[in-house]
Amino acid sequence: MIALRRPLVPFLRISTLLPDYFVMDSAAQTFPPRVMSIKLWPPSQSTRFMLIERIIKNLTTPSIFSRKYGLLSKEEAEEDAKKVEDIAFATANQHFEKEPDGDGSSAVQIYAKESSRLMLDILKRGPVLKEDGEAIISERAAAKGTVFDISGGRRAFIDAEEAKELLEPLKDPGNLFTKICFSNRSFGLDAARVAQPILMSIKDRLTEVDLSDFIAGRPEGEALEVVNIFSSALEGCDLRSLDLSNNAMGEKGVRAFGSLLKSQKHLEELYLMNDGISEEAARAICELIPSTDKLRILQFHNNMTGDEGAIAISEIVKGSPALEDFRCSSTRVGSEGGVALAEAIGTCTHLKKLDLRDNMFGVEAGIALSKSVSAFPGLTEIYLSYLNLEDEGAEALANALKDSAPSLEVLEMAGNDITAKGAASIAACVATKQFLSKLYLAENELKDDGVILISKALQDGHGQLSEVDVSTNSIRRAGARFLAQILVQKPGFKLLNINGNYISEEGIDEVKDIFKNSPSMLGPLDENDPEGEDYDEDAEENGDHDDELESKLKGLDIKRDE
Repeated sequence: MIALRRPLVPFLRISTLLPDYFVMDSAAQTFPPRVMSIKLWPPSQSTRFMLIERIIKNLTTPSIFSRKYGLLSKEEAEEDAKKVEDIAFATANQHFEKEPDGDGSSAVQIYAKESSRLMLDILKRGPVLKEDGEAIISERAAAKGTVFDISGGRRAFIDAEEAKELLEPLKDPGNLFTKICFSNRSFGLDAARVAQPILMSIKDRLTEVDLSDFIAGRPEGEALEVVNIFSSALEGCDLRSLDLSNNAMGEKGVRAFGSLLKSQKHLEELYLMNDGISEEAARAICELIPSTDKLRILQFHNNMTGDEGAIAISEIVKGSPALEDFRCSSTRVGSEGGVALAEAIGTCTHLKKLDLRDNMFGVEAGIALSKSVSAFPGLTEIYLSYLNLEDEGAEALANALKDSAPSLEVLEMAGNDITAKGAASIAACVATKQFLSKLYLAENELKDDGVILISKALQDGHGQLSEVDVSTNSIRRAGARFLAQILVQKPGFKLLNINGNYISEEGIDEVKDIFKNSPSMLGPLDENDPEGEDYDEDAEENGDHDDELESKLKGLDIKRDE
C-alpha cells in the first residue's frame, strides 16, 4: 500500500488486514500478458467488516496518541470506525466509477490510504463529547478532499512539531483543498512559521479561509506577530469567505490582518464576531477592505462597536448592495448608530435575514428602521429583540412589515416593553404572514388583551407555525387558554412557551388539558406565578376578568390584506 507517509506507529498500517491482491504495488510488478481481467474492486463485505474491526482495535489500543489526546471507548471507536470505512469506501468508489475499465487497483490504494488518514485524524482528535447522539468526525473527512479542517477535538495550543504533522496533507501537490479551517487551535510563533510557507504554496486556489479562534490564550505581542505571519502568507488569495471571529483583535488585530484584507476584492462572506471590534477597529475594517459589492453575508455579533463604530459599519453596508444576511447584534449600538445602520440597510434590497438584537436603539432608531424594511421583499427572518423599541417603535416596524416581506418565517421582538396597544399592530402584521414559523414576543407587557389579539391573528391559516414564545408577559388564565386553543390545532406546531406569567392553577390545568394529546408542545411552567403582582383573587374566582375578555372577543376582527 502506498500511504500518505510512513506510519508513526506500527499498528497504523491498514494494509495488513487486506488480502494480498489488494495491497501489491502494481508499479513494481511485471506480468505476462493476461488472458483474463481480475477486478480488485469493490472489496467483499467480509473485507469491509475486517477493516472496521482493525480500525476499532487501533482506536482502542494505548499509543502515543492516547497518552496525548486520550483513549476512545469501545462504543465511540465502533461508531467512528464505521464512519471512517463508509467515507473511505465512498471516496474510493467514486474514483473507480471514473475509470470503470481499470482493474480497481488505484481504488484499493485510495480505500486504504483514506482509511489510514481518517483514522489518524481521530487518534489525534481523541475522545469527544457527542452531539445529537453521533460521534464527531472532522468536516475535512466528510468533504472528500476539498476542505482541510483541523478544528475537531479539544481546544488546544499547538507547537511547531504538531503543526508539521497537522498540516502535512497541505504539502501534497495533488491535494484539492479550497477551504482551510484552523479554528479551535491556538498557533504560537513557531507553529505560525511552519504554516507560512505551506499557506503561500496553496493560497492561489483557496476560496474559503476560517481563522476563527486561532490565537486564543496567546500574549498580545505574540498573537499580533502570528496574525501578521498568516496575513502575509495569504495576501493576494482571492477569497469568497473569510472568518476571523473569536480572536479578540481590536484595532491592532484588524490592522495586523491588513495585508490579507486589502487584497480581498470578491468577498461574499465576512465574519467578525466576538472580536473586540471597537469604534477604531470598525473604522479600520472600513478603510482596509477595498470592495464589498459582492458581499452577501456580514456578521458583527458581540462586539463593543458603539454608535461611532456603527456609523463606520454603515459605510460598509452602503457599499454592499448584494447583502442578504446582516448581523449586528450585541454591539452596544445606541440611537445615533441605530439610525445610521437603519438608513444604510435600506440600500440592501436583497436582504433575507436581519439580526439587530440586544442593542440600545430606542424609539427613534426603531422608526428609522421601519422606513427601510419596506425595501426587503425577500425578507424571511428578522430579529429585533431587546432594542428598547417600546410601543411606538414596535408599531412602526409592525406596520411596515405588514405591507412587505410576504414570505416572513421568523419574527422576534422580545424584551421591548410592548403593551396591548402595540400588540394590535403586531397582530395585524402577523395576520398577513402565512409562512410564519416562529414568533417570539417574550418579556414584554402584552397581558391578556395583547395576547388574545395576537392569538386571533393566528387563528386562520398559519399552517407552518411551529413555535410561539410569550413568556413573561403578565398573562393570566384567559390569555393562556385562548392562545393554547388556537395553537393546538396547527398541524406543524411544536412548542408554546408561556412560562413566567401569572396563570392561576386552574388556568394551568386547563392549558395542560388542551395539550393532553401532545404534551411535548407545552413548554415548562416552573416559573409561572399564580399569585403574581397582577393577580386579582376576587376577579379570578368570580370569572369577571374572563367574562370581560370573552365579551371583547365576540366583535374582535383583525384586518387582513385581501
